[in-house]
Formats: sequence, C-alpha cells, structure tokens
Amino acid sequence: MGLSRVERVVPGSRWLRGYTVQFMVADLIAGITVGLTVLPQGLAYATLAGLEPQYGLYSAFVGGVVYALLGGCREVTIGPTALLSLMTSRHTGYGGASGPQLAILLCFLSGIVELLMAVLRLGALVDLISLPVTVGFTSATALIIGASQLKALLGIRGGSGSGFASTVRTVFEKMPEARVADSILGVVSIAVLLALRKLKDIKTPADASKGRRVVGLLCWLIATARNALVVLVTSGLAFYYDLRGETPFVLTGTVKSGIPAFQPPPFSTILPTGGGPNGTSPIELGFVGMLNELGASIALVPIIAVLGNVAISKAFGGSGINPTRELVALSLSNVCGSFFSSFPVTGSFSRSAVNHASGVKTPIGGIYTGALVLLALGVLTPYFRYIPKAALSAVIISAVIFMIEYEVIRPLWRCNKRELIPGAVTFVLSLIVGVELGLLAGVLTDLAFVVYRTARPMLAVSVATTQLGTQYILIRPNHSLIYFPAVEWVRNVTSKAIKQHGNIPVVFDCRLVNEFDYTAATGLQMLRKELEKKQVPLVVYGSSSEVRKLLQETLKSSLLEVTNDEELEILLQELSPEVGGGGGGV
Repeated sequence: MGLSRVERVVPGSRWLRGYTVQFMVADLIAGITVGLTVLPQGLAYATLAGLEPQYGLYSAFVGGVVYALLGGCREVTIGPTALLSLMTSRHTGYGGASGPQLAILLCFLSGIVELLMAVLRLGALVDLISLPVTVGFTSATALIIGASQLKALLGIRGGSGSGFASTVRTVFEKMPEARVADSILGVVSIAVLLALRKLKDIKTPADASKGRRVVGLLCWLIATARNALVVLVTSGLAFYYDLRGETPFVLTGTVKSGIPAFQPPPFSTILPTGGGPNGTSPIELGFVGMLNELGASIALVPIIAVLGNVAISKAFGGSGINPTRELVALSLSNVCGSFFSSFPVTGSFSRSAVNHASGVKTPIGGIYTGALVLLALGVLTPYFRYIPKAALSAVIISAVIFMIEYEVIRPLWRCNKRELIPGAVTFVLSLIVGVELGLLAGVLTDLAFVVYRTARPMLAVSVATTQLGTQYILIRPNHSLIYFPAVEWVRNVTSKAIKQHGNIPVVFDCRLVNEFDYTAATGLQMLRKELEKKQVPLVVYGSSSEVRKLLQETLKSSLLEVTNDEELEILLQELSPEVGGGGGGV
C-alpha cells in the first residue's frame, strides 16, 4: 500500500495507520519514562548553557512533537544535550537578556543551516569526521563539561575560568571556599547515580517467577528514573531545611513558570557589558553584530547536532533511515523551538536508549514526553527552586563521565596507531584552545592523511619470471585509485626499481585499480617515454574497461596492454628476443 498525500507531506502521520490502543499505552509509558529523565537533565543542561533553568524545559517539548510528525526513527528523542549546551554557553556570559537571546538565535540559525544541508544533500559531510576524531572530541568535551560543574558541585561561588585548564586551576585555588554541605551532597549524589545506573544491568531470566519479574521491573524503573529520584530526594532535603529556616545548600532559585510565549527569535540584543570605551557600557547588537558574536558556532553547532542525530538514528533505526528526512526533522525542531525560546537541540543517545528500553512503538511517544514537560512548566516550577545546584551538577557529571571513550585506544594501538593521531590532536587542542578549533584540527589532520595516502599509494615492487624465463619488474598498486598527486611517486618508484633490477620490462598491474584520472594517465605516458629512451617497455596488465579507455586516449597507439598471463607471456617473449627467440618492439 503506497503513501497517501498527507503521509508524503508529513511522514510521521504514517504511524497513525494501524495505531492501536496497545501502541498508545506503550508510547505513553515510554513518553513518561523519558520525561522523568529529561526534566532534571533539562534543568541541568540549561544551567550548563549559562541560562536560567526554565530554558532547559522550553527546549525539551517542541522537538519531540516536531520529530513525531517528521522523523523516521521511533526511538530518537530530541532535546537539550550536554555537548550543545556547552557550545551554547560560549555566547551567554554577557548577562542580562543577551544570553537567552543569543542562544535562541543560535537555535534558529542552526535549524536554517541544517535545512540547507538537507536541501543540498550535504548530510554526507558528517562522514568527514572519523571515529577517532569523534572519540577525541566527545572525550575532551566530557572533561570540559565535568570541570565546568566542579564549582557548583562544591558550592564554590564566583567565576571558574573560561577554559578547561583555567577552570580546574580556579577550582583548586578556591577549594578552601568550598561548602561542606554542598560538597557532601554532590559527591554522594554522584555515587548514588552511578550505583543506581548498575541496576539496569540486572537481567531477569525468561523462566523467572512473577515476583522475580516484578523485582526486575522495579530495578529497571529505578535505574531509568534515577536522575529524577535523586533530584526529588535532594529537593525534599533542601525543603526540609528551608522549613527550619536553614540553607545549607546553594539552591537553583526561582524558576519561571508557565509555557513560553510564541514569538519570533530575536534579531537584536543589548550587551550589558563589553561595549564602550571603558569596556563596561552597554552596547546594542543588531543582527549582523549577533552573527559576528556567534561566529563559527553557526556552522559548528548544526554539524555536531547532525553528527549526533544521524549516529543515533543509525544505531536504532538501521539502514532504513533516510538521512535527508532526519535532517529536515532536526532542522524544523530547532527552527520551531526557537519560536518557543529554545536553545539548540539534537537527539540524545541516553534518552533514546531509555525510550528504546521502555518499549516505545512510534515517535508519538515524544508527544507524551512534551506534554509531561509542559505539565511540569505549569505546575511544578514553584518547587524547582528547592533543587540544590550540587544535585544538578551531579546529574551532568554522572551523564558525561561515560562520554570518555578510552576503550577504543587499545584496539587502535594494536591495529592502526596512525588513527590515534587525529583523535589525539582533537582531544588535546579541544582542551587547550577550544572544542571548535580542536574538531577542525582533527578533521584536517584526518584529511591530510587521506591526501597523503592518495599521493603516496602503496606500490608492491617485485621481480617475476615467466614460464619461458623472461624476467620483468611487476609493480602492483594496492589502492583502487591512482590520481594526480601520485604521479611523481609512481615515476620515482619505477625508476628506483629499474636502477636496482636492471633494464628489463616493467609491468604495471592494474587489476586492483578502478579509477585513473587524466593527469595520472598523462604521467604514465611521460613515464613510458622515459622508459622508451632506456629501451625498457611498459606493459599495462589487467586494466578495467574504464581505465583502459582513458589510457588508450592518452597513450594512443603506444599502449602495451594485456589482460591475462598468457597474453603477458607472449608479449614479453616478443619484446625479449634474447630470451624468447622472436623479434618485437614498441
């Protein structure tokens, strides 16, 4: 049965075909379960982004609705993530209304860039980011995020630096100012979160009793809702002390209640500080000024968002996922979210895993999650003020600690040490100079290796002998592509082989070569002329029809080409009268 017109325009509507009560119940359970995860994470990630906590909830409900209508993977949940929150925080430190306004505009522009990528079919650009670079980037980001939360975890007030090293140094310098109650609460919260996380590893046997299955389900629910449970318990503790007139913890403070107003993203803002001759007078930024402030983030944030979302979609949806559709769904999640005061969002792997484990049936589960977030905005926000900042920092740290992917180092070291270099460059530079330059340097390092391998293809050189005793130099490229950067390399390798083995025929084995470009073919013609002066014939062996056509056009009638060992035997016998007894030449 084909797709209807509505299903072509709104791909997510196809989930409604055959949507049963069982599906609705499964999606409702999954949506509520994910909601219990996104509520504390949203509050924490907004703080990480340098925004008031409610902005994390603003960012958590629109994406689920948009993706349910346009997305193609039922497990994916769209919302704030630690990585995008960190990248947003680079532009929210001026104070006043400028922080939220810059973050909302970044969300809108990220959606526009993602939409352009979808229209131009540029989703494949994320393929330029290799796994080692991704690992180096995410691992460095995890350390930066973790370091940025140490101040709140320990109850330290004041600035904590702008980079990883300065943040850690400032935290150590201010360690005597750490609040004992916050420090204990933060460390204990991390320990509890990590312990509860292990409950999900408890497996229930297929033949288990009813009571055993109930216990297994309870363990899974506690592990899944661990963030909400820790936030709830610590908030209750803070509320208890507040009733006694005590404030041992640094609290989140007032969280604005209510659904955000529907309004277009801001295209101008006022920086409270940073302008004027003395650096303290307010300065007004128009749209161009805001673009200058956001800078490279306008391109980098969407690329990172697409990278994460495509990876999650492929992990859960397999090869049936349409990358262009995912780009459109993600882009409109950001564009529409910006009209509800959202900062940049993308798919969350941890919440998508929770969605999958909860038995979600369709992306409609995201609508139920969004409804729970809206309910929290309308009803629960007065109680969010009691959430200790140390607890939110513990939620972030316990989440990002598993982003440090050290386990890939050993197999790479054993199998291909070269691939460690781009990852190491990305990791070190991300920590030292920033994640944007670190990622760019890692990608460029990877591309440099690709160009180097193209310019220096592996050439196996050996001396072979035919059945009749004719010797020849066999040059076999181990790469399927011979392009113009490799021309001089092939000529030098051939010249060295002749100097080493003498003036005997050279056979260029093209059986593994699928592509020759015109410059490389011209270089082969120049090599043939050089060898002709030394009375050394050049034979092309086993080229494909495409390669043969290009070489024939370039070398014209001078091409000596054979397709199998018998033809090679005959040709070399003709070219070597002293061995084969016949006459022949070029």
